[in-house]
Amino acid sequence: MRELEESGNIKLIETEPSSLTEFKSALQDSFRVSAEADFGHLLEEPIPSDEDIEKSFNATGAVTYWIMADEQRVGGAVVVIDQMSGLNSLSFLFIATSHQSQGLGLKAWKTIEKEFPFTKVWETVTPYFEKRNIHFYVNKCGFKIVEFYNKYHPDPHQNSRRIHDEGDDDEMFRFEKIMEDSGALKREAQPGAQPRSLCSLDAAR
Repeated sequence: MRELEESGNIKLIETEPSSLTEFKSALQDSFRVSAEADFGHLLEEPIPSDEDIEKSFNATGAVTYWIMADEQRVGGAVVVIDQMSGLNSLSFLFIATSHQSQGLGLKAWKTIEKEFPFTKVWETVTPYFEKRNIHFYVNKCGFKIVEFYNKYHPDPHQNSRRIHDEGDDDEMFRFEKIMEDSGALKREAQPGAQPRSLCSLDAAR
């Protein structure tokens, strides 16, 4: 188990394979509460799906962390790291509902940035309806919206049949953050660019 440098009272601990099932349940519980509040009804299926979460765990370069505060698990994150290109992505970032609105998401994100100082560009995506998360990524973390996935401009990483079936439910914003210290030049947003993030929710809660 590897512990990362603290930022404020936050520490990241790399997740052991034996705790991935617990991590998945905690992530889905946090997302469920947020989604049900936005949609106004109970969800029939877990969100994100087991398939999407396991895909993020198994992605090349993926690292999964528990977010710790005062030695207590308060959330988690999955990042995909490409040390050669410096183009990294945030697949999932969540704070448990009982620990939201305490600034822990921003502290966790700053800790992740410090752990990967070679990063040229960070990428993530979030659903169009998550106004609080959009505020978090744009106004707190310094991301910029570079692309809007919808039925007229579908996410190239999503199954086309799924997009057709789900309609507006699959509309997503894609964000990028150009890291100043890397000296990277701003690249054009290109559908299908790698690395690929899946979804990030609840970081700002």
